[in-house]
Parts: sequence; structure tokens; C-alpha cells
Amino acid sequence: MSGLFAPGSVGSPVADATSDLAFLEALLAAEGALTSARATVGLAPRGAAAAVREVAADVGRFDARDIARRARESGNPVIPLVAALAAAVPAEAAPHVHRGATSQDILDTALMLLSARALDLILADLARTERALTGLASAHRDTVMPGRTLTQHAVPTTFGLKAAGWRSLILDARDRLTRVRASLPAQLGGAAGTLAAFRADRECGRGGEALTSAFARELALRTPELPWHTLRTPVADLASALALTTGAHGKMAADVLTLARTEIAELSESAGGGSSAMPHKANPVRATLVAAAARRAPGLAATLLGSLVAEDERPAGAWHAEWEPLRDLLRLAGGVARDGAELAEGLRVHPEAMRVHLGLTGGSIVSERVAAELAPVLGRAAAKELLTRAAGRARAEGRTLVDVLAEEPALQDLDLAALTDPAHYTGYAGDLIDRALERR
Repeated sequence: MSGLFAPGSVGSPVADATSDLAFLEALLAAEGALTSARATVGLAPRGAAAAVREVAADVGRFDARDIARRARESGNPVIPLVAALAAAVPAEAAPHVHRGATSQDILDTALMLLSARALDLILADLARTERALTGLASAHRDTVMPGRTLTQHAVPTTFGLKAAGWRSLILDARDRLTRVRASLPAQLGGAAGTLAAFRADRECGRGGEALTSAFARELALRTPELPWHTLRTPVADLASALALTTGAHGKMAADVLTLARTEIAELSESAGGGSSAMPHKANPVRATLVAAAARRAPGLAATLLGSLVAEDERPAGAWHAEWEPLRDLLRLAGGVARDGAELAEGLRVHPEAMRVHLGLTGGSIVSERVAAELAPVLGRAAAKELLTRAAGRARAEGRTLVDVLAEEPALQDLDLAALTDPAHYTGYAGDLIDRALERR
């Protein structure tokens, strides 16, 4: 997979961890773990289990492309893989390959194993992003900038508070991914979720739970309470957490893309991308790739959530619809985590541009404060009416709000310059930042 259409994930650790080869390795690991678990509970000879594990550990013995082609005949890659594995192990071990399991047991388990490895990598990048955003929030605790609502200047805020907000989202994503990572289960139910083949094979005094637990331990996955062939909570939880992770990064990217516009230029990436036609451009590439992923992720998550509606004891189509979207979502989140870390670590903040923009409305950006100060003098309604009229005059005449208000006789005793200083109207921004940074 060359990744020509996936610049946001190509080359990322998660892309490698979810490649076709990695998936094949996970399938083989599940098969090897199953035979070992059977041996642990006395359902297979230990020698046979060791032989299967040895062969399954050598992924180079298997042709992923050939298995993929042959999967068209059976509808999933496990059936041709099992045939290839059984043919590759010693004759006495072959009867113990895949014994008692169904294809979905192996494929679901492999996807959970693949997801566990991917989540570990994603969480490592989230830690990088969190550290970078902590630094930005601290360094710019008092860097005043225009707060914007519905695309317009509203009241002043600080860049530190914005960075602290991004950090909060990243920590939300981290917490959800951590919980999901700890809950990823192995899958073992047999043909219809009853483990019947294992009991028929030989009475196991400790029951099917012992076998399932041994299987899960082999792969460092959680032991499920029940086979979850059509109880798709693990996939739904994973999809939701991954979509939230991409969306959390997407919020940061959306803000950077807005504030990095040429006419705003309050932020920039440390190493902007070039243009094929315009030499002067330094495009915010990291933010662009993150934003693109954040637009795709909800649709993929919706497909996975839709597969909760799975009929019977094993469904036709609902399960099959999960495989590609889940891997795509893992890759998107992995690419976003990598690019988000690079974006946060290299983000350049331009306070001088922020200061210039605070003056664009001629002081009107603090009209809320002025209205609050005038209310005790003029009454609330009269103060609002005066400020609305004065702000309109200031815009129409190209003057500052201070100049217009200075002409009002009732305001002669007020220090209007101090009253309209944006730096003096950031509310509890600093306290909010301090509180947010206490979260670990």
C-alpha cells in the first residue's frame, strides 16, 4: 500500500502497524494463541501447540496477496489462511489448527490485537501533543487576542486559553482511548457463540471460561464475558473513541487554519508546505491533513456503529462491513496523532498581529465592558443604546470608540482609554488556564 491517496497517514507508525502484513501477523498470532490455549486446558498436545506457534510466528511463509485472492471464495481471509497454516505445520499438529473456532473468532481477535498496538502508538503521540500545548498555554497565559464568535470579533480572550482548550480535548481523547485500550477483548465462541465444539472435543472440567481466558492471556487482551459475534460494543466503543480523537485534533486544526490566513496571520506552522505554482506560499499542511482526517472520521465511525444492528448469532454483511472502515479509522487517528503532535510542537504564535487585530474595531471589542461600567450611571437600557449608537458612528466615521464616547457629556469623568483597553478585559482567562493545566 503506497499511500498515494493518504498523505495524512502514510509513513506513520500506525500505518505500519495496520498494514496487510501486520494484519496477517495478527491473524497468525490469534491462530497460534488458540492452539496454545487449547493445550493449556488440556485440549491439545503441548508439542502440537508449540509446532503451530513456531510456524505461525514466521509470517514470511505465507503469501498475503494469494490469501486475499482466495478469500473471495469464502468471504473472509481466515479460511484460506487456516488451510495454508495447516499445510505448513507438521502432520501431527495439523488437526489442532483452528480446531473448534470459527473464522470470526480469529478475525475479530486479530483486529483487536491490531487495534491494541495502534492505540499504544496513538497514545504516545497524544502525550507529545499534550506537552506541547501545556507549554503554549503557559507561555501565552496573558497573550491577548480577539475572541471570535460567528466569525466576528466578540470580546478579548487569550491565546493561552485557546491552547488550554485544545489540550483539554486532547486529554479527553487520551482518557477515552486509554479506557478502550484496556477493554479490548479476545473473541472466542465457535460456530454460534456456544463454544460447543470445544466441549464436544473433550470434556474440560474448568469449562469454556478457562479456555477463553487462556486464549485472551496469550494475546494480552481482555477476557470477554460472552462471545460478541453480534454484540459489537467493543467495535462501537473503539469507533467512537477514534472519531473523538480525530475530532479533537480537528478543532485545533480548524483554529490554526483560520488564524494562519494571510490577512490574519496570528499563527503559522513552523515548516509550511510549498505550492506547485506559487513560490510565495507556505501552506499550513499539518493542519490541512488533520482537518481532512477529521472530516472523514465521522462517516467511518457511522458505518461501524451501524454494524451494531447485526442479526442472528453471526451476521451476513454487518460484520464484513467493519473491517476496512476500522482499519481506515485507526490509520486516520494514527496520522492525526502524528501530525497533531508536529503541529503543536512547531506552532508559531504572533502576538504582534493579535495586538493589531484587537484595534480593528476601534475599541468596540470591549463594548460589553463599557456597557457594564455605564449601566450604574445611565441605566442598563440607556447604556446599551448609547454604546450601540456610538459603535455604529465609530464604524461609519472611521473613528475609535473612545473618540466618539469622549463627546458624550455624561462620560467626561471616565478614563475611557483604560476602559477600552482589551488587555484589561480578559475575565478569568488566566485562572481558567491555571485550573485547566492542573489536569494530568
